Amino acid sequence: MTGRGDVLLIRSVHGAAVALSLAALARTAWHGVAQPQVALVYGLLIAVGEAARRRRPTAGPGDRQTAPVGAAGALSYALLGEIAGRPTAHCAPQVVAVVLAATLAGAIGRPPTRDHLTRRLLTTGFAAVCFQPLHHSGVLERWPGHGPAYAFVLLTVLALTTLFDAALAALLTRARTGGPYGPVLRDELASLAGIGTAICATGAVMALAVGVAGLWALPVFCLPLLLTQLSFHRYTAVRATYHQTIASLARSTEIAGHTPAGHARRVAALSRATGRELGLSEAGLTVLEYAALMHDIGQLSLLDPVPAGATEPLPPEQRRRIALLGGAVVRRTGVPSDVAVVVERQADPYREQPLAARVVRTVNAYEDHVGRTGCGPLCALERLRLDTAREHDPQVVAALARVLARGGGDGGAEPVPGTGGPGPDQG
Repeated sequence: MTGRGDVLLIRSVHGAAVALSLAALARTAWHGVAQPQVALVYGLLIAVGEAARRRRPTAGPGDRQTAPVGAAGALSYALLGEIAGRPTAHCAPQVVAVVLAATLAGAIGRPPTRDHLTRRLLTTGFAAVCFQPLHHSGVLERWPGHGPAYAFVLLTVLALTTLFDAALAALLTRARTGGPYGPVLRDELASLAGIGTAICATGAVMALAVGVAGLWALPVFCLPLLLTQLSFHRYTAVRATYHQTIASLARSTEIAGHTPAGHARRVAALSRATGRELGLSEAGLTVLEYAALMHDIGQLSLLDPVPAGATEPLPPEQRRRIALLGGAVVRRTGVPSDVAVVVERQADPYREQPLAARVVRTVNAYEDHVGRTGCGPLCALERLRLDTAREHDPQVVAALARVLARGGGDGGAEPVPGTGGPGPDQG
């Protein structure tokens, strides 16, 4: 659950997109559509790209809905100054209006999320506002003209637009998931090295190509990006299947009666939220989530199940044996070795553990405490705080308390009152 301040921030960003859309539609309706044939062609391109968008069935706040063809077409229209040597006449408000209508038309039956549509409109509007006034004022005719410097101007506007989009995406993600802003922004900037670079490059090249060859250049330059989009969809489908396989394997301890129903899922969700609060990267959060899902897999080697699946009260040697057996099983599943290391080191002294192992250990202990009769969330947190000298990292306990105060890792629970916890530098 997001806090009131975060909810207000999200509504403010969405409100800005709505205001921009209404102003753009009103201005376009009042003055008419300039060069309607060009607007129609670009609108069809964006609509086709949006129709090819696929969204993961389990998409969450951090999941990206990728429509690279539509995004590249929108950027190309925002940066379009000439068509086969003739100057264009559309303005920034018309760009926003066309992108809005085309995006909604292409998404009929599968409406995009509000964040997706907001980013598309604000980012396209930012690019159009940066470029179109320069084009209409004649500044680009005097300098840089039609030489290589013109391409440099387009790339500069694209770079600024990309940074704006990354900052906006990180702002929305952070408001929905919590945690510090810096690591979320870092992940967004890191993602630009992949499909983001292809989108920006294709948008700039299409704008330059249409300026020379006309609108016939659009399908030629969109084809490679469309193939890239299909490959990306296959990759995301493989990742989704991989995650479902790990989740199914993690449920084996529940089916065998070693752990309570839903224990692995709860630990994974809460561990991921706590790791994000501590500033882990997206790759680190994935390793953390997989390790949390499979942290109890070693219990399958026990002849007699542990009562309620709670390993926290067990002697250190028995916990270490379960952890090593679990790591051996994880290594046979083909998951990254980092996941197995986190599982194997669950019983080590916390000062010797990697951060992901400390998080899983603390969250698992919290779940074990809460699962016992008569120990609620506040009681469980208090026990964790009392064990920070030997068993649990104080920073991890404090991060867990902040996550619980906002509503937990699932985003659906009510905040736990009185769980503010000490700061990162307090014991």
